[in-house]
Amino acid sequence: MAYTVGQVARAARVTVRTLHHYDEIGLLSPSGRTPAGYRRYDDADLDRLQHIRYYRELGFPLDEIAVILDDPDADPAAHLRRQHELLTGRIGKLEEMVAAIELAMEAKRMNIRLTPEERFEVFGDFDPDAHAEEAEQRWGGTDAYRESNRRAAGYSKEDWLRNKAENEEWGRRLVAVMESGAPADSPEAMGLAEEHRQLISRWFHECSYEIHTGLADMYVSDPRFTAHYESIRPGMAAYLSEAIHANAINRA
Repeated sequence: MAYTVGQVARAARVTVRTLHHYDEIGLLSPSGRTPAGYRRYDDADLDRLQHIRYYRELGFPLDEIAVILDDPDADPAAHLRRQHELLTGRIGKLEEMVAAIELAMEAKRMNIRLTPEERFEVFGDFDPDAHAEEAEQRWGGTDAYRESNRRAAGYSKEDWLRNKAENEEWGRRLVAVMESGAPADSPEAMGLAEEHRQLISRWFHECSYEIHTGLADMYVSDPRFTAHYESIRPGMAAYLSEAIHANAINRA
C-alpha cells in the first residue's frame, strides 16, 4: 500500500508541514515518489512514524529519536518499558491535578473557604512562597520585584486560580507546538514565547525582552525552574528557553 502525505497526516494526526519537516531532516523520508515527485509512504514508513509519535509524546528531541530508531543495537523492548513507566507516571499526575481543580471548583460554587493544605493542592507541587527569600536577595532592589509583590498581595484565591488556568492553557498550546515537530525558532513557538512574556507583564510586572531572556536562562540553569516546566512536558524547559531567545532576537 502507498499513502499520500495527506492520508498519513490525517491518520497520524500530525500536520503535512510536520511530515515535510521530518523528511527534510532525514527522520522520516518516504519510501517512494510519484513521477511528479509527490511523496508516497508505505507500511514500514507508518511503523516508523508510529515510533516517532511515541517518543515525541514522551519528550524525546527529534535528533535523539533518530539515533534510537537508526541504531541497530537499540533494544526496542527496553524503550517501550520506559515509555510505559513515563506514561503511567504522567497519568497519575494528571489525575491528581483534575482532583485538585474539581475541589477548587466545588469550593467556589459552595462558597467554601479552602484550608492551607487544600490551597496547596490547588496549586499542585508549586509553592509560590518556597523561594521568596532567595527572590528577594536576587531582585529585591528592583522595580520589577516591588511591582510583582504589590500586585500579588492584592490577588484573591479566584485570581490565583484564573492565573493558573491561563498558564495551563498556554502550556497545552506550547505542548501541541512541540509535538508538531516545529523548531523552537518557528513562528508558532516564538508566538507562544511572546504570550509567556505578556502573561508575566499582565500578572506581575513589566517583563522586558532583557528580563525575559534572563528568565529563560534560569529555566535551564536552575534545577527548580527546570523541574517545573519538565513536569508539564519533558524537554519543555530547553524548548521554551530557546523560543524566548529566538523571539527576543526576532522582535529586536
